[in-house]
Amino acid sequence: MAALCSHSTIPSHKHSLSTHFCSTNSLPPPLKFFGRLSAFPLPSPSRFPLPFPSISCHASATSPPSLQSKVKTEKKDFLHLSDFDKSTLLKILDRAVEVKAQLKSGDRSFLPFKGKTMAMIFAKPSMRTRVSFETGFFLLGGHAIYLGPDTIQMGKREETRDIARVLSRYNDVIMARVFGHQDILDLAKYSTVPVINGLTDYNHPCQVMADALTMIEHIGKLEGTKVVYVGDGNNMVHSWLLLASVVPLHFVCACPKGFEPDKNTVEKARQAGVSKIEITNDPKEAVKGADVVYSDVWASMGQKEEADYRRQVFQGFQVNEELMNLAGSKAYFMHCLPAERGVEVTDGVIEAPNSIVFPQAENRMHAQNAIMLHVLGL
Repeated sequence: MAALCSHSTIPSHKHSLSTHFCSTNSLPPPLKFFGRLSAFPLPSPSRFPLPFPSISCHASATSPPSLQSKVKTEKKDFLHLSDFDKSTLLKILDRAVEVKAQLKSGDRSFLPFKGKTMAMIFAKPSMRTRVSFETGFFLLGGHAIYLGPDTIQMGKREETRDIARVLSRYNDVIMARVFGHQDILDLAKYSTVPVINGLTDYNHPCQVMADALTMIEHIGKLEGTKVVYVGDGNNMVHSWLLLASVVPLHFVCACPKGFEPDKNTVEKARQAGVSKIEITNDPKEAVKGADVVYSDVWASMGQKEEADYRRQVFQGFQVNEELMNLAGSKAYFMHCLPAERGVEVTDGVIEAPNSIVFPQAENRMHAQNAIMLHVLGL
């Protein structure tokens, strides 16, 4: 009499459920369950003798409260660059270099995410964020699940704290690209698995990690470089300011009056005493001696109704050939994309030899792979 057995262990931060399923051709047809499984007791194994030594089935056991609290305490999130010290950020970047080199070599043997899943919450449409996270997680052996704006409707269809608790029980990590920054904070507060900030209206840490990786590759260093951002004082500027509060940089934001970055974030970066921070309304003076001239759209997602007004106000803040000439021959051009060519940047600049926009876009995946390895402790 043949016996078919399979054993699986399903990990959870709340409990550990170990089950053993056994079947032989002497067993009756499968029972049909219409309610809770516990309402239908399984037949005693003694009623169906096996030709092999019997294997006991383990009941589910709940982890003691001390273990649950330990898991929560040790959980790593990736929400702001200023949550980490310089050493940690540079180690993540070093790991990104290593894993990128392995993937580029064609070696697909490194599969640290095998058997793991990631829930990806998107309150905003996305191309780079979705593809870079999903592809990266897959290439390292995992499975990513896309949850679009209509699927989740975070805070509308279901409360954020409930979403965090449910997804934590299904997945090993959560990545979210949302509007309000409080949403990512709430996800992290109530989740028992790591939460990665894929973008909020306040900051975009994964993008700046990709930017830093690109600068290391092309300039040869990150520390001590001069980065001049030209445009709106938005979430990208906040991310650079938070990095500058940890890693020594000369960071300049050149923006129109009234479009400066958040004052508290600027003050935090200055008080850290790590970097030279400048906020100015003169882009021509700002770019002189820059290692990187950085731009972004003038009207971000959720601001498109202001696009025409912003185009008028931002005249003089376009990154064009004249501005790049003032920056000097060693200056690279970077843009987090998508770009509105002919608006915040000219076609000639984005296609120039010193534009590293597309290596920068590719590095989203490699930087994020390293971030995911870090938060999962791998």
